[in-house]
Amino acid sequence: MNKIYNPAKESWSELLKRPTANYSDIEDTVKGIFKEVQSKGDEAVQKYTSLFDGTVLDSIEVSISEIEEAKQSLSDELKAAILLAKSNIEKFHAAQKTAPVSLETTEGVLCWQEKRPIQKVGLYIPGGTAPLFSTVLMLAIPANLAGCSEIVLCSPPDKKGKINPAILYAADLCGVEKILKVGGIQAIAAMSFGTESIPKVYKIFGPGNQYVTVAKQMATQFGVAIDMPAGPSELLVVADDSANAAFVASDLLSQAEHGVDSQVILVSTSKDLIAAVELEINTQISVLPRKAIAEKAIANSKLIYVETDAIALDLINEYGPEHFIICSKNESFYVNDIANAGSIFIGNYTPESAGDYASGTNHTLPTNGYAKNYSGVNLDSFTKTMTFQKISEKGIQNIGKAIEIMAEAEGLRAHKNAVTLRLKALRNE
Repeated sequence: MNKIYNPAKESWSELLKRPTANYSDIEDTVKGIFKEVQSKGDEAVQKYTSLFDGTVLDSIEVSISEIEEAKQSLSDELKAAILLAKSNIEKFHAAQKTAPVSLETTEGVLCWQEKRPIQKVGLYIPGGTAPLFSTVLMLAIPANLAGCSEIVLCSPPDKKGKINPAILYAADLCGVEKILKVGGIQAIAAMSFGTESIPKVYKIFGPGNQYVTVAKQMATQFGVAIDMPAGPSELLVVADDSANAAFVASDLLSQAEHGVDSQVILVSTSKDLIAAVELEINTQISVLPRKAIAEKAIANSKLIYVETDAIALDLINEYGPEHFIICSKNESFYVNDIANAGSIFIGNYTPESAGDYASGTNHTLPTNGYAKNYSGVNLDSFTKTMTFQKISEKGIQNIGKAIEIMAEAEGLRAHKNAVTLRLKALRNE
């Protein structure tokens, strides 16, 4: 890892850059696939599935028999773990439900607000070297709790044309009825336009590589909403001498193994801890099955020493990490004053992987600095807020004059007339 000591504030912007490709580098590829899927539907989806995933499918949709086969193939131990995680995620997301807000703003003017589910949602579940069946729980559980009527799940098949059995088990457990063997750009395009086999949705959720991230951003140009631009994983740990170096190293490596474009950062007020963590990383990484991936991510990562907690916090807020771990004697300072982070993990015994799997919080989070202006996925992500109003005769009399004056001042005469006619009718009565 790259060690940096007391970086000057004017260097932070360059220092904290993510190791990601520019949007423009990927945009042309995404545009071409979107155009082809829009015009050719399943034919284009099958073409790119063959090209990128190395398999030719008889059917894009997962069959009931494939789901049953997947259930039988999993160990009871893994099923029990998934059930535990499901229970905690359901509890935490169910607790996020809020009651309608209703208020009489002026006598006779009743306004209220209610949340209604987004009817059609698409869930993107990464496959490949790390099939994220945990993401199925993170997305399908709140979608069901919100009351979404149509949930479409897309995940890339392996070279045998199969989706990882744990993904199928989790999807079935969460009541997902439409599961499709399609990944990458073509999956996002298919859910944006709809094809013969893949329904068009109103909002797309889920993490992915840089190509999926750009594809999701492009989907917004075609009237489809997205949860957030969720790209390669990242983690920032702030730690001092109270931290356990082995724990810190394990957390950094837990994110580094996600992919070669992941980034992890340690910010510390202790040079001794930085040295100890570096040694631990070298020891722990040597036995990881995904060592080659983790090593490439670690090459893009940093150990940063700063002199005070105040400087550390400023740097962290500038970075806006997806995951933020606090292992500091001064933890309350960071907890109270952190402004930009997707999800926060506090103390030596709160590993980031707890949030990835089973504590109950959602792991679909903003990356690449988007924690400055996006929230992670939550129950409200699957709803839209609608406002209602009902005005009585007394109510229109109370606010009508103000509406007429404001509409006249804006030059919108028809707006004014809509009120004037009503007020005249009431006076005539």
